[in-house]
Amino acid sequence: MKSKIEKASLKAFMKQRRMGLNDLIQKIATNSYACKHPEVQSILNISQPAEPELNNANPSPPPSPSQQINLGPSSNPHAKPLDFQFLKVIGKGSFGKVLLARHKTEEHFYAVKVLQKKAILKKKEEKHIMSERNVLLKNVKHPFLVGLHYSFQTADKLYFVLDYINGGELFYHLQRERCFLEPRARFYAAEIASALGYLHSLNIVYRDLKPENILLDSQGHIVLTDFGLCKENIEPNGTTSTFCGTPEYLAPEVLHKQPYDRTVDWWCLGAVLYEMLYGLPPFYSRNTAEMYDNILNKPLQLKPNITNSARHLLESLLQKDRTKRLGAKNDFVEIKHHIFFSPINWDDLISKKLTPPFNPNVSGPNDLQHFDPEFTEEPVPNSIGQSPDSILITASVKEAAEAFLGFSYAPPVDSFL
Repeated sequence: MKSKIEKASLKAFMKQRRMGLNDLIQKIATNSYACKHPEVQSILNISQPAEPELNNANPSPPPSPSQQINLGPSSNPHAKPLDFQFLKVIGKGSFGKVLLARHKTEEHFYAVKVLQKKAILKKKEEKHIMSERNVLLKNVKHPFLVGLHYSFQTADKLYFVLDYINGGELFYHLQRERCFLEPRARFYAAEIASALGYLHSLNIVYRDLKPENILLDSQGHIVLTDFGLCKENIEPNGTTSTFCGTPEYLAPEVLHKQPYDRTVDWWCLGAVLYEMLYGLPPFYSRNTAEMYDNILNKPLQLKPNITNSARHLLESLLQKDRTKRLGAKNDFVEIKHHIFFSPINWDDLISKKLTPPFNPNVSGPNDLQHFDPEFTEEPVPNSIGQSPDSILITASVKEAAEAFLGFSYAPPVDSFL
């Protein structure tokens, strides 16, 4: 039985992790105790440009938003919000909402991610949004990555038309069950590792693995979603240095603001596996300054209620020195061959021939039992389905429209056959 202190810690953790990293940093910055901590002072000192290549002595003026992300003409100019009946809010983020929607003519159900251009531009996040779109274009063939059907835009909003996945977030199931038995955690970790390995094969680092971004489909298979923090074009030995991610899952090298590589994803896999087995992430503390200090300095502590193979895998993935971390040499191949995964037939896994350890038992698209009522009870905003003709074009809306040229996308006809 968990103590009252443990329960309070868990409740605070659930509430805190719903916040974005930027919001959390702002919260820390106003806390005088936290700001005195030397590691936190170092972490908060991120006002300079994140990517080192931008720190030129004589920088040229930045290109206009349309030049930065003009990916060419739209391939799907006819899609519009009025094509859809927006039924329920099923998720929320910093820039908008995810809605269950039914296409009026196809009568097919989709998850439509609707983002406010104004909010994206205000936080200068255009590159991350376009990166999400670019990554989605590459993912349509993988069984454990959410598929993009097409995207379109109005003067003030962006729309991603995605696979509708209604088995619930892994986060939601962990909340209800506290932790999973080892065989179930192994199955999920294997499917997640397969998805990460595929992204790495495309030179993409995911960077934001956490239970909220891991969905279960109607059969109980993993579906990785939300590619907003992905970094493209990272070669096998390449690095990047942007400070981003979710506090509980930040790898030591990210906190140190050192260059990091694709092994950052294997640290996150270790953190998620630890959470599946123990109920909280490794190094977790309600005090963020203390948690960051734990990640950087505290040795990994494992309770004795797991097998030796699970213990060894966690120690290998949650290795603070990224050069010694499992996956540092041969990436996904090393993960695949670890003894913890010896019961997994990887060919059967990728073909979805392995029976998931848990079946969400959804009755159909309207079955929202695995979505948080915090979302589903929220009314659908009328503006979501507005036609661009009904919007008053202001200067800020015009700027937003120009910033996302090339966003719209429709796949070749045979992509989903």
